[in-house]
Amino acid sequence: MKLLRFFSFGVFLIFSCQINSQSNDYHLVWQDTFDGNELNLNNWVIEVNGSGNGNNELEYYRKENVSIGTEPVSGEKCLVLTAKKENYLGKTCTSGRINSLGKISFKHGKIEARIKLPHTANGLWPAFWLMGANYPSVGWPKCGEIDILEMGNSNGIKRGTQDKYFSSWFHWGESWNGGSYPNWGKDFTNSTSIQEDFHLFTLIWDEHSLKTYFDLDKDPNKQPIVEMAIDGEDVAGNAAHYFHKPFFVIFNLAIGGNFTGIWDINNVTALNQSNNYQANMYVDYVKIYQKGDASEDFSGSTMGMESVQKKNKFTVSPNPFIDQINISGETIPRHITIFSITGNSLIHIENSDIIDTSRLSNGVYFLSITDMNGDIETHKLIKKYRN
Repeated sequence: MKLLRFFSFGVFLIFSCQINSQSNDYHLVWQDTFDGNELNLNNWVIEVNGSGNGNNELEYYRKENVSIGTEPVSGEKCLVLTAKKENYLGKTCTSGRINSLGKISFKHGKIEARIKLPHTANGLWPAFWLMGANYPSVGWPKCGEIDILEMGNSNGIKRGTQDKYFSSWFHWGESWNGGSYPNWGKDFTNSTSIQEDFHLFTLIWDEHSLKTYFDLDKDPNKQPIVEMAIDGEDVAGNAAHYFHKPFFVIFNLAIGGNFTGIWDINNVTALNQSNNYQANMYVDYVKIYQKGDASEDFSGSTMGMESVQKKNKFTVSPNPFIDQINISGETIPRHITIFSITGNSLIHIENSDIIDTSRLSNGVYFLSITDMNGDIETHKLIKKYRN
């Protein structure tokens, strides 16, 4: 797995990606493959709290329950969130949760994560989801929420389909309103267990709709699990008002709470003597793709470029661009090169601060600038459609 092709120039890396028929024209703009020895804190915040998160959850989220480790069957290096039955600060169990608020956020595009879920049995609640990056200022549900994957719902427990039953929902609205806020989604029962191997969970999000998919890599012509239009009138209460702004990413493994219908650790059958009272959720990777459309937005360190992005001497404009790019700085650049997302050199000029980009197709590119001292900096560029 982790199919990567590296192209090195100066201090940045560009990765290639496989594209399926549901993802035509999408280009990889960011990923975390969790291949290091510890979690990359340039991308993630490890949450520490025992608040119950508004859902009456049982766990206390600790940094000790978040690690980078190896999934024992596949040997894949993964993010590992560990749920444990143990007493801690007045709670009867602990677990792990991370988010990318203030680190990585995006508007429109495709996001996917390859996940091996724990045996949820009764009581575990693993999730891969997004919330609006304006959450700290406006709160929930006004920030909007996109649940790409949730598992462990009480309905699955009642039906005895805990290992097959999962949910994908969208939530929004001006206030909690006693639980009467707008939402749309679907609960899905797979024909076989989805807790024995890795599976791919995907969101495709554009100006018109939100669509979530299960195992899109195995069948690129799959229909979405759930689809919702977001191209209506931009007024409070309408979905279009909440889902055209940047969102951040969350992975967590909750224990108990309203979603599961379990509020007593003694009824959590997933944590038992046979597994030493602990269970793991494994995330092989998470990736974000975009097309380069003018409506898209991405914020964060792109493809390992964070070290140079903080030291840029030059300003590139406009970005997104159409037919020309202007570079401004204290000096004229010595060398300028534009690379494709797969690392191919497309344009190279010397001793100029203007680039003719009229022959480039719409999409995502990287610009390398070498100054008169030989220092190199890089910029992510997007070519947009001409109106």
